[in-house]
Amino acid sequence: MRISVITPTLNQGEFIEETIRSVVSQDHPDVEHIVIDGGSSDGTQDILARYPHLRWLSERDTGQSNAINKGFRMATGDVVAWLNSDDYYDRNILGAVNGYFESHPGCMMLYGDITYVSREGRALYTLTGESISYDALLLSPDIVRQPSSFWRKQALEDLGGLDERLHLVMDFDLILRCARKQRPQYIAKNLSFFRWYDQSKTATMMGKQARELYRVYRKNGVRLGYRQYRLLLGRYLDSLSRHNPVRTGFSLFRKRGAPA
Repeated sequence: MRISVITPTLNQGEFIEETIRSVVSQDHPDVEHIVIDGGSSDGTQDILARYPHLRWLSERDTGQSNAINKGFRMATGDVVAWLNSDDYYDRNILGAVNGYFESHPGCMMLYGDITYVSREGRALYTLTGESISYDALLLSPDIVRQPSSFWRKQALEDLGGLDERLHLVMDFDLILRCARKQRPQYIAKNLSFFRWYDQSKTATMMGKQARELYRVYRKNGVRLGYRQYRLLLGRYLDSLSRHNPVRTGFSLFRKRGAPA
């Protein structure tokens, strides 16, 4: 099966080469890597030009969701994922991903473990285990593991891709819609490394996170309970504080340099 990896980027020249190398060095022979650049001015395009295997374009977009959807439409693979330009895959994981989809033809979405690393790539901690379901997502949006998630392309097309009105919680919305149709399936293997840095910006985005989460709940017909209201209120109050909350979901904010 062909696997298409979509990488949205904007001024991430510091990290994107490691992302590219983590894809090109995989153990699966049929990998398509598509990079959607939002018009970087830091030399990112020079780096992309050094890798002739890449399919890439550079143009302004209306946000990260818009950039990723462009990549989804360009993808020719049977399986599709997106990997942000400062994150990277673990060694030799795409062969296992391919094998799982081949042996489970009904699987819509597959996810695995994820390791948080510092800006310099030092391991901080790892999220492991099978934990994602529709009901679990309703109680805790932070359990999504976007860089370690893969979708069958037909499933993405049926779901309509990302909601481009969302800029912070678009992965949660996509996974929630997918999980409502079928529980995401799990492979017990670390699949990716998520670079955790510039946390002060995270706190300033909490208010917008809360508004977007509320929008996702409402559009998906979720009846809000005590846990959801407490979550939304906590995000809003965090946005008023200058300190960075320790409890923050990695997927629920736009990292520095991601397309805005």
